[in-house]
Amino acid sequence: MRPAIGYKILTAAQFTVLRAGNFTGAPVDMADGYIHLSTAGQLAETVRKHFTGQTDLVVAAVDLATLGNAVKWEISRGGAEFPHLYGTLTMAHVTAYGPVVWAGDEIVLPT
Repeated sequence: MRPAIGYKILTAAQFTVLRAGNFTGAPVDMADGYIHLSTAGQLAETVRKHFTGQTDLVVAAVDLATLGNAVKWEISRGGAEFPHLYGTLTMAHVTAYGPVVWAGDEIVLPT
C-alpha cells in the first residue's frame, strides 16, 4: 500500500510562495514537468542528494489523497516509486510543515 502522505522540501523563499497561493514548482520541478515529492522513507536521501549545505529548508507534509489523479507514482532513483505531482500545490494540501531538522540520519517529520 502506498503512503497517504508525501513530503516536499522547499527553500524558505519557495515556502513563502506556497503560503501566499499556488506553488507551481522549484526550477527542477518546472524543468521536469511535475513537482517532486518523497515518501517519509525517501526524505533523508532526497535532502542529502539535492539540498546539501542549504540551511533555510522547510519540509511540508502533503495529503496525497487531496490531489487525486494529479499524483502519479513513478519509478525514479534506485528503481523506487516516488510520488510526482502533475499540478499545483497549495496550502490546502499541506497537513503540517516545519524546518528541516535532523535526528541522526533521518529527518524529523512535521506534525
